[in-house]
Amino acid sequence: MSYVPPAEFVVKMIDAGEAKVFMSTRDTIIRAYMAGAILALAAAFAITISVQTGQPLAGAILFPVGFCLLYLMGFDLLTGVFTLVPLALLDKRPGVTLSGVMRNWTLVFVGNFAGAFTVAVMMAIIFTFAFTVEPNIVGQKIGTIGEGRTVGYADHGAAGMLTLFIRGVLCNWMVSTGVVAAMMSKSVPGKVIGMWMPIMLFFYMGFEHSIVNMFLFPSGLMLGGNFSVSDYLIWNEIPTVIGNLVGGLAFVGLTLYATHARTAPRRSPEYDGVAAPAE
Repeated sequence: MSYVPPAEFVVKMIDAGEAKVFMSTRDTIIRAYMAGAILALAAAFAITISVQTGQPLAGAILFPVGFCLLYLMGFDLLTGVFTLVPLALLDKRPGVTLSGVMRNWTLVFVGNFAGAFTVAVMMAIIFTFAFTVEPNIVGQKIGTIGEGRTVGYADHGAAGMLTLFIRGVLCNWMVSTGVVAAMMSKSVPGKVIGMWMPIMLFFYMGFEHSIVNMFLFPSGLMLGGNFSVSDYLIWNEIPTVIGNLVGGLAFVGLTLYATHARTAPRRSPEYDGVAAPAE
C-alpha cells in the first residue's frame, strides 16, 4: 500500500532532520536557494491569477504547485526544517547538537532569502519593463500587500504584533502539516494531494509565511510600496519567523513525536474496572 502509518512516517521525520543537520554547507545553501526561488515564483503566479481573475480562491488553489515541486525535488524551506531538525536533537541522534540545529536553520534562512530575493528582482524587472515604467497592475498589488502587512499591523500596535505572530503560528502549522503529509504516501500523486490541501488553506487564509514574505516585501519596496526595510523586518519578517518556528515545532513536530515516537505506556485494563487476564 502507498499509505505510510504515523508510527513509520514519524521515524522518517526524525531521519530527515538528522540528515539535514549533517548536510554539507554547499548542499544546504543550494537546496535552500532553490526552495526560496521556486516558492517565490509560485507566489507571483498565485497573485497574478488572483488579480487577473478577481478570484483570490483561484490563486490559493494553484499556489501549492510551487510547494509540491520544491519538496519533490528535495529542496528545503526554513518552515520545514523548523519542524524536522529539532526532532533529531530531541531523539538524541548521535552527533546532533543544538549548534548543529542552529547552523542548519541559519544556512537555510540565508539560502531561502537569496532565492526569494533573486526572483523578487526578476519579477520587478518584468512588472516595470526594467524599471522604465510604472508597475503593472500585478506589481501595484504586490506593493499594496507589502504596505498592508507591515504598517497595517503597526497601526494596531501590540494587538497588531500579536495578530502577526498568530498568523505566523497558524501558517507553519499548516505548512509543516504539508511537509509531513508528503511522508504519508509512497506515491507521487499521494504526496501531492497530501501537500496540496494544507498549503491551499494557509495561502487563502492570508497567514504569514516567512519565505513567501522574503519575496513579497523586497518586491513591494522595489515596486513603490509605502513602507521601509525596518517596517518589513520589525513588523513582519522577524515576528513571522518566530511564529513559524512555534507553529511548526509545537503543533506538528512535537505533537507527532510525543504520541507516535515516544508513545506513553498503555493503560492497564484494570483501570477501567476490567480485571487483568490471569497469568
